[in-house]
Amino acid sequence: MTDTDARPLVAVVPGDDAAPEAMTASLGVLDALDLPVRLDILPDGAELGRMEAGEREAFVIERLDAADTVLFGSSNGTTPGLAHLRWGRGTFANVRPVQWRPGYRSPMARPEGLDYVIVRENLEDAYVGIMGNVEDLRASGLIGPRARLVYEGEGRYAAKIITRAGTERVARFSYQLALKRAERSGRHPSLTVSAKTNMLPATDRYFADIVAEIGAEFPDVKLTRYIVDDMAHRLVTSYDELDVLLLPNLYGDVLSDLAAGTVGGMGLAPSGCYSENYAYFESAHGTAPDIAGQERINPTATLLSAVMMLEHLGLDRPAARLDAALSAVYAEGRHLTVDQGGTATTSEFAAAVTDRL
Repeated sequence: MTDTDARPLVAVVPGDDAAPEAMTASLGVLDALDLPVRLDILPDGAELGRMEAGEREAFVIERLDAADTVLFGSSNGTTPGLAHLRWGRGTFANVRPVQWRPGYRSPMARPEGLDYVIVRENLEDAYVGIMGNVEDLRASGLIGPRARLVYEGEGRYAAKIITRAGTERVARFSYQLALKRAERSGRHPSLTVSAKTNMLPATDRYFADIVAEIGAEFPDVKLTRYIVDDMAHRLVTSYDELDVLLLPNLYGDVLSDLAAGTVGGMGLAPSGCYSENYAYFESAHGTAPDIAGQERINPTATLLSAVMMLEHLGLDRPAARLDAALSAVYAEGRHLTVDQGGTATTSEFAAAVTDRL
């Protein structure tokens, strides 16, 4: 029988440890929005863990591929699928919004100017998985004079791969994102690119130079370049100057968590991963095994990831309603979770957001 339901199908992956608690609470909020979507809710990690590894992976991937998009909780490795969503679906741009709201427990003295987006190239760099023994690298003749002074004994190496095609596509994505943000904010669009360009010209300077070349296609976007260690400093001292920050994979992984800390912690950190024609969304806080079963995990990152997902699906009005409800709960400050200085449980916080809808 043919399925004629045109509503988009969202695969919901609860995840492992404490992540399913955040997902369950978030689904209650989404249900109150009465969204024109279909949900396929997968088993949580505890249930999936009863399956054989190969069977488990095939089961999850089949459900993910049947959906139009995915809302993913955090995985400790028990729940599979993230590698498939990333490399299998070619989601080359990891987007991490960094936005302070009144009520967020930021460690910064003046967090009011915190409102930018980190775009992390998501497929290349040091995460391509080319690793091995230094002896093999030495035998290949690829170790130069400087390295020979250091690597005389046993050791390991990891390759860092930056390609022109991969850099061009994430650069165009980032310039386009800067233009979209400018439409909403009225600010002049700007893009900042950062890498270790002074010490790694073959990869990092190559990355930044290609981003600058692509900038010729986007003359309205101001481009700024910083060495990555200086950029880490600026995330604390000059964050109000940022709009869209583009980083290679490894630096983006590290600095996006630093940026979340300036806002108020990983419990507030959503993310979306995009290819040209596909995207999935996940909270960036990890599975929090130390608080599993305690109803203490903050569902804000999951809910903000859902906001990004709704925008991706073209459901701008419910996305704005959910975003506004979250802001209202934080501004009021009566139903905040422990990580934000409150006493509310996960479900109590979610109920407060639902009330604000």
